[in-house]
Amino acid sequence: MLNNTVGIVTNFSTPSAPSVVNPPPAPMNSTNERENFSERLQTALKNAHYSPDSPTRLAREFNVRFEGRPITVHAARKWLVGEAIPTQEKLRMIAQWLGVPADWLRFGGDNDAAANGDGAGVPRFESADVKLISDLQRLDEHHRQLAREFIRMLVRVNYQK
Repeated sequence: MLNNTVGIVTNFSTPSAPSVVNPPPAPMNSTNERENFSERLQTALKNAHYSPDSPTRLAREFNVRFEGRPITVHAARKWLVGEAIPTQEKLRMIAQWLGVPADWLRFGGDNDAAANGDGAGVPRFESADVKLISDLQRLDEHHRQLAREFIRMLVRVNYQK
């Protein structure tokens, strides 16, 4: 009888240079980045005369202006307390609404004009204006044209004063 025994090899490694273990990559939105974004967002909201303490109002004002999928109050709260940063598309819309450069809102920097609420010529619209534009877009073409002509007439009258 043959005795078949199987040898088990427990160490397959050969002597070589020590292996280097790379640390895990840093998260894209570190806590510090999110907190800094939150501070800039709150500053921009204050300078535009909005409360930085109301995620409900932030979500409502954002959703009136944004053509994409609306955000929840929870998402707005996360932006305000530094738990999240909005996507680039949302961030650009917030910057336009609040009259600040998008790059300043996202990354900060020495842009005093942005910190002081001077959006370097970026128009800022009140929510009533945005609602009016939304209502205008729902009209048929004939009534939209009438509304445009009426507004132009009002502007001319106003400039003549």
